Amino acid sequence: MKTMLVTANGRTMEAPLPCTIEAFLIAQGLPPRSVVVEHNGEAVAPSEFPERLLQANDRLEIVKIVAGG
Repeated sequence: MKTMLVTANGRTMEAPLPCTIEAFLIAQGLPPRSVVVEHNGEAVAPSEFPERLLQANDRLEIVKIVAGG
């Protein structure tokens, strides 16, 4: 399987080609509905996760949503 490098939260990681944001999150053990994602400086709506393809050297910022009160 071919892989590419992406940077997630400052760490360089491998991702399979092709790879959606949703597939990347699941591979990292992160339920897609539990995070907010910025892809190359642009906020991504959760509805776009299954369709948005990652490219080599992309940058992701992933923040876990924490409920509280």
